[in-house]
Amino acid sequence: MAREVHVSREVEIPEGVSVEVEGLRVKVKGPKGEILKDFSHARGVNIRVEGNRVIIESFFPRARQTALVGSLASHIRNMIVGVTRGFRYKLKIIYVHYPISVKVEKGRVVISNFLGEKSLRAVEVPSGVRVTVSGQDVIVEGIDIESVSQTAARIEEVTRVRDKDRRKFMDGIYIYAREVA
Repeated sequence: MAREVHVSREVEIPEGVSVEVEGLRVKVKGPKGEILKDFSHARGVNIRVEGNRVIIESFFPRARQTALVGSLASHIRNMIVGVTRGFRYKLKIIYVHYPISVKVEKGRVVISNFLGEKSLRAVEVPSGVRVTVSGQDVIVEGIDIESVSQTAARIEEVTRVRDKDRRKFMDGIYIYAREVA
């Protein structure tokens, strides 16, 4: 079977966004903020800016480098969307037995009275991520999709019911919408 000589992907840079590449470190600046990511783990892959495009390429790639080219293109595309529009995850507070209380204080989401427990459950909120509670909704927003999605997943995971029948104990906080803000 013939081996590919060159694999490349291009990502368009919209107006109002600047991309700087230093080796395998990519910095994207836009109207909502700035994101810096280090892709130094991607050996055998080159990233460069040419005009209003970011080009991710690899010469004589193996399967791993071919996959990395596509993955890095997606990461850079998400960085551009993040600094222009941002990301939002919506979670719903659901309870049947005891009313769950959720507050945001000092960079943490604090969940109390989950299944009637006296102890508090807390999730750290990384910098650059905003969490707001309004009624039965918890909204997680930010420009870095990885931080936003990980924060939403941690909130959902900390209220997971264990060792009980899930059909009866539906209490928890669940992600119901992922969207570009």
